[in-house]
Amino acid sequence: MSDAHITDFPSLFSVKGKVVVVTGGSRGLGLTAASALLQAGASKVFISSRKSAACESACRTLNSLPGINSATQKAISVPSDSATLEGIKHLVSEVSKHTSHVDILLANAGATWGEKFDTHPDSAFAKVMDLNVRGVFNLIREFAPLLEKKASVEDPSRVVITASVAGLGIGTLGKQATYGYSASKAAVIHLGRNLAVELGPRHITVNSICPGFFPTKMSNGLLEISGGAENIAKENPMQRLGRPDDIAGVIVYLTSRAGSHVNGATIEIDGGALWARGQLHRDDAKL
Repeated sequence: MSDAHITDFPSLFSVKGKVVVVTGGSRGLGLTAASALLQAGASKVFISSRKSAACESACRTLNSLPGINSATQKAISVPSDSATLEGIKHLVSEVSKHTSHVDILLANAGATWGEKFDTHPDSAFAKVMDLNVRGVFNLIREFAPLLEKKASVEDPSRVVITASVAGLGIGTLGKQATYGYSASKAAVIHLGRNLAVELGPRHITVNSICPGFFPTKMSNGLLEISGGAENIAKENPMQRLGRPDDIAGVIVYLTSRAGSHVNGATIEIDGGALWARGQLHRDDAKL
């Protein structure tokens, strides 16, 4: 075969007919990812979060997107608490009522907590670690049988974990320090690498995305504490914060045929801000 020959290039970034589950999918980056996959051709996109009303609202929004074929495509609400094993089992059970397999699992549900070091509560640290790490492990383990059903060497199923650049560098310190969040994201990134090697032979890829600052409900308060969205944007090498398209493009890449040989990867989506901060720290050390 010629090096110039690419098989069916028009379908390279399509997820047509795929079945998707998105935890934490009722708002923020999870909703953005769900929208991208539905618009890229997914047939069923299950939206899960703790609040039923939020899931229903998200599905109404998704199902009314321009270009969505209501006869073959649908967003489906499946409220559940991904922080508990019981909640995850309930989610698997509800999804199984609609489908015999899952092609794409987005482990996106997450929590954070800000508090200074001396008064940082044990209960808060435990809550964040439970959802952001233990919950992700349980979610992937419980969905593995459904992910394996139609997976193959040529068309593996996909798992994408939403981590954070806070898991690659230093997170927020000071009065609103996010120790548990930063530690949990570092842990879940490495968990993803382990699962990539474990599940690869089962024809399931596992990759992590590491967003920087995106204006979402979870990050807006932290943006203000850190100096405001405008100032944070100016400090970014790309001179802006993250946009929905930035998440959408990476998600579609990792879950379409284009990303079928990407496994165990960690992709930063922060405009290079992580490395810019590292350079500033090195420069300060010289003074």
